[in-house]
Amino acid sequence: MTVLVTGAAGFIGFHLSKMLLANGVEVVGLDNLNNYYDPKLKAARLDYLYKLEKKSASNFIFIKEDISDQTKLNKIFEQYKPEKVVNLAAQAGVRYSIENPSAYINSNIVGFSNILECCRHNRVKHLVFASSSSVYGGNKSLPFSESAGVDHPVSLYAASKKCNELMAHSYSHLYGIPCTGLRFFTVYGPWGRPDMALFKFTKLMMEGKPIDVYNNGEMIRDFTYIDDVIESLVRVINKPPKANSNFNNMTPNPSKSWAPYLVFNIGNSNPTSLIDFIAALEKELGIEAIKNFLPMQAGDVSSTAADTSEIESHIAFKPDTSVITGVKKFVKWYKKYYS
Repeated sequence: MTVLVTGAAGFIGFHLSKMLLANGVEVVGLDNLNNYYDPKLKAARLDYLYKLEKKSASNFIFIKEDISDQTKLNKIFEQYKPEKVVNLAAQAGVRYSIENPSAYINSNIVGFSNILECCRHNRVKHLVFASSSSVYGGNKSLPFSESAGVDHPVSLYAASKKCNELMAHSYSHLYGIPCTGLRFFTVYGPWGRPDMALFKFTKLMMEGKPIDVYNNGEMIRDFTYIDDVIESLVRVINKPPKANSNFNNMTPNPSKSWAPYLVFNIGNSNPTSLIDFIAALEKELGIEAIKNFLPMQAGDVSSTAADTSEIESHIAFKPDTSVITGVKKFVKWYKKYYS
């Protein structure tokens, strides 16, 4: 089996590629290697994948390209003929979407439409794509359930991910493409993104600098460890959705369809306060953070929590790595990577 992984040099894309290669799957990795965050970290991830490929019987092919280029993307699909596609390429970050909205339109909307067109014309057997817990926007009913409405995004990033879900459904309906959308909840762990809280906090605390704590620390997140996310992803890839003739059009569930289309939450189902998360990091580093308490930022939400009963039923797996364990593993990696 050949799997195309877009965003292969990114945080989740790297870990997924690593797991697929270890399982003997041929991986075609695609990434534009932009400078949204440290390109050296992306290069180091790719070096790791190349070394892993040499040790295995599988193939790893990396292509530096942008999914917003339809012509070049067509050629990649025609040459490598992936049976399954995992689209993790996207302009990430809620706060950056306020500063540079055009980057999100170009990558998350135009780029994703190109992915859909390539899947349509190349008979892809399953498209798995990254959505986000951000789509729940202004919802206050916790935990977030896939059956809830997600029509009130509070950032363009969230709106672009909701748009992806709608676009995928239309292609699933019109062309019979099996599509699965995954709403990730605050993924963290080794090789993570430097723009996310755990990475930033660790760096600043080790440098003796203050950390910015938004909403005066009254934030709750469903922190989900990367290994749990990857286990879920691999199981989902191997279980494409089927058309559902029993779908109830009178009371439609937005996460399901008569078409071969499903949307799932992927979270830890154990929401943790930001203050407790910082406390776990302080304990692991042996450093008390200098906290700079700030108000809520535009585009952010105060709480997230995932109802994961649907995906647990679908793949017989439930993420369960504790914040204590996850933070410990991240710090161990961070100290080794940065010496």
